[in-house]
Amino acid sequence: MSAQPVPATAPEQVLEVRGLSVRTRSTGLLHEVTFGIGRGERVGLIGESGSGKSLTALAVMGLLGEGLRASGEVRLAGHDRNLLTAGERRLSRIRGNDMAMVFQEPMTALNPTMRVGRQVAEAMLLHGTVQRGRTRQAVVELLDQVGLPDPAHVARAYPHQLSGGQRQRVVTAIALANDPMLLICDEPTTALDVTVQALVLDLIVRGVAERDSALLFITHDLGVVASVCERVLVMYGGRIVEAGPVAEVFTRPRHRYTQGLLAASDLDRPPDRRAGGGRSPLPTIPGNVPPAGRFPDGCVFRTRCAHATAACEQLPPWTGRDGAPTDDPARGYACFHPAGDEEPPAGGAT
Repeated sequence: MSAQPVPATAPEQVLEVRGLSVRTRSTGLLHEVTFGIGRGERVGLIGESGSGKSLTALAVMGLLGEGLRASGEVRLAGHDRNLLTAGERRLSRIRGNDMAMVFQEPMTALNPTMRVGRQVAEAMLLHGTVQRGRTRQAVVELLDQVGLPDPAHVARAYPHQLSGGQRQRVVTAIALANDPMLLICDEPTTALDVTVQALVLDLIVRGVAERDSALLFITHDLGVVASVCERVLVMYGGRIVEAGPVAEVFTRPRHRYTQGLLAASDLDRPPDRRAGGGRSPLPTIPGNVPPAGRFPDGCVFRTRCAHATAACEQLPPWTGRDGAPTDDPARGYACFHPAGDEEPPAGGAT
């Protein structure tokens, strides 16, 4: 039984992912991942490290490493072919043009031996979005759009001469250079301080809004999702376990894993209590995330869930928030014992 049903085709969607699975020769890493993102929509993808978030993004971009095999469908608006079966030549024309990605660590995304301006220019020249005679002007204009002071000076600099926040803006500029339909951001603000983080987030939101792009935003920070995204996907064990509007999922989680994440996030505490002082420790989710490919059969969260029963040894069906079966992957959950208004029982997993 598939935990994620295949949705009907939605013409307005920019990205459609259907039954995406990724495995090594012997181990499954992603399992039947299904979701879509509409034009102008901002979707968050959350979950602990090892849940499969970055792997999902790399599979969509066609950037899986050697030894990993993907199955299912990944479709991008304007392209009639499943991107999982597209050759590298075709993917190289799509990546950086119709879809682009901002990575977590800009120092690994930027070439340390090339000046910043040349790297930005390369992204535009490769896809023919700027004439060679206008390249320098276009680069300076783009760096200015992402809020870099003295963009002409930045264009002549090498990556190591810039701060972390400046490098992240350069990486974002490269991703936005060709007005992509889909922008994927994988933890783009993790290494930044709070002030710079806010600037980069504002840049990303404005960038996709101006281009009417679809955004997939991967992060551990639920506060960032609450401020940036309209809809959220919760991932654990290589599966989407809950999905829905951010306000709905964050105020009334249905899956027990989502409930645990939110309880441990400190989202609802007043800001003045975050700075220190006496307070009770935050709740934690019992146990640890199993290594990739070693999640249990059935409900992938059952070994850490205080509500698990024998029924959880089977794969839970995808269920609407009203408790009825649904074929809408954008709004639902996969849990035999969904959370309600009651407090979770004390104790660890069964």
